[in-house]
Amino acid sequence: MKLSTRIGLAIGVTVPLLVLASGWLLLQLVNHDLHSAEDDHLRTRAAAVAQDARALLRASANNRPKAADNRERLLYSAALDVGVRVIGPDATFSGGPQPDDSVPLPAEAANPVTVRDGATSWRALSRPISTARGSGTLWVFAPNAADQAQLRLVRRRVAVTTLLAVPLSGLLAWGIATGATGPLRRLRRRTAGLDPRTSATRLHHEPTGVTEVDDLAATLQKALARYDEQAARTAEALDTARSFSSAAAHELRTPLMSMGTNLDILAAHPDLPEPDRTEVLTDLRHEHARLLGLLVMLRELGRGDLVEAEALGGVDLAEVADAAVAEARRREPDARITLDAAPGLTVHGWEPGLRLLLDNLLANALAHGRDGAGKAGAEVGVRGTEAEVVITVDDRGPGVPPEERARIFERFRRGPGSSGSGLGLTLVAQQTALHQGRVTVTDGPGGTGARFEVRLPRGGGELPAHRDWLIDTAGRTAGATAGTNRSQSFPKDGP
Repeated sequence: MKLSTRIGLAIGVTVPLLVLASGWLLLQLVNHDLHSAEDDHLRTRAAAVAQDARALLRASANNRPKAADNRERLLYSAALDVGVRVIGPDATFSGGPQPDDSVPLPAEAANPVTVRDGATSWRALSRPISTARGSGTLWVFAPNAADQAQLRLVRRRVAVTTLLAVPLSGLLAWGIATGATGPLRRLRRRTAGLDPRTSATRLHHEPTGVTEVDDLAATLQKALARYDEQAARTAEALDTARSFSSAAAHELRTPLMSMGTNLDILAAHPDLPEPDRTEVLTDLRHEHARLLGLLVMLRELGRGDLVEAEALGGVDLAEVADAAVAEARRREPDARITLDAAPGLTVHGWEPGLRLLLDNLLANALAHGRDGAGKAGAEVGVRGTEAEVVITVDDRGPGVPPEERARIFERFRRGPGSSGSGLGLTLVAQQTALHQGRVTVTDGPGGTGARFEVRLPRGGGELPAHRDWLIDTAGRTAGATAGTNRSQSFPKDGP
């Protein structure tokens, strides 16, 4: 059922009920007003004839019939349009319109009361009368016929008004509701053909001035925008999953084939000399570790592509750096690792991702930053300004040639003699981009080794609209910057 019809029916039922309630209240007020006017009239007449009633009782008590007759005529003349009944100790005098003598009267009626004589009702008022020879009661009566007639007239008019109010109020309400719901119907027509699964057309709504309709249109637009966003994220997730499978299959093929060859050697030569056997087992362990590291890195890269804004929050980089350095010292107890971090350096970010960034920078420094004596070392610094936090990781290795600095962040890019997965620095680049930061590679302090510097804004920011590090990192243009491509946040001479 249409909303306008519902409103018309609701008002068509409600208005007659309100008319009936108002009519009942009107009847009560009219009845009260009529009784009040009649009661005032009775009091006036009772006061006017009280003296004649008292004189009538005295004449009757003194046994003066002629005087009593005169007083009785004077009494009825003064009563005018009301009935009078005087009840004395020895006689009762009555005249004018009044109930039958057989109708019982109350013992007293200081305030007007209603007395019924069959189908006729009367308003009655009594006043006590005292004389030297005894006391009596004066009753005055007025018929209720005129009052009842007026009440019946009001009742009929209320009933007619109610019957007319049913269709008129329903039609009027339906018409008003139809006009009021016009913007809603137009919104329904505009949204009826929208199917986000088959069409890219979206709702275009001009403000109507009707708050509810404009709010509903805004909600629909927001819902469609969220649908588009989630559909895009779902498509990216599917692409990420496909790329994960493809990259894993490509990168795992070589170590798996190597492991298979070594296993064939062990199976074909059970009596292999111990030095050769040890060499084969060492190769197997090496390839197993490489496979495990590669799978872990691919998983972390996929997590970075799929992280949502709800996972971001305040992160103390000094604490994260301290934890990363402690873990690196545990893995490399012979390495010299120092940390210089100012406390309270907080950024809005994803804590697991920032920890991953520091872990991989340290792992890279320890793997490629050995000095001439072969001793690994790294110096980690965390400092900040009001606008950003700067993370530096220095090593004492051979450094990164300038021509290689733009490519070392590419997917599966390994240095000479590296046994890693080729994804550690890719994860650094990914997490820097996710946090709207910049990463650069320069010579280390004093021209020795390499310095990796990551600059992260302290204020909260949105995640990049497009994330495809697992899918398309290898094909990126190294010269992109944060200002031109939000999914790549590097300077021209950076990754």
